[in-house]
Amino acid sequence: MDYTRVECTPEAEELMRKMTLKHGPLMFHQSGGCCDGSSPMCYPVGMFKTGGSDVLLETLHVEGIPSIEFYMSASQYEYWKFTHLTVDVVKGRGSGFSVESPEGVRFMIRSRMLDDAEIEHFGLLKKEAV
Repeated sequence: MDYTRVECTPEAEELMRKMTLKHGPLMFHQSGGCCDGSSPMCYPVGMFKTGGSDVLLETLHVEGIPSIEFYMSASQYEYWKFTHLTVDVVKGRGSGFSVESPEGVRFMIRSRMLDDAEIEHFGLLKKEAV
């Protein structure tokens, strides 16, 4: 089985292709901010600096464009580590600096809990003391 932490809807992939044509290679960052906490921010590579307080969740492979790294703040990851994320697109303008803001749509995260096999695969099971 091919396990992933982050997937994309076809609509999100199409918007990623469009934004890549406009802005060049992209990356995502899912912060723990209060305003756009469920909206991942999409930036041209190099416009947002990641560091030790960020977790690389997935490298997204969308046909026709360079791979897109998807990061989450480490503090947010602690709350979301048992979830699988799907990047989707909805109508409406986001309130951040994400590249799609002027397009009248915004990226949005849909989530579900990881199943037992995924939790084991990602090493999220707590080891019991012997």
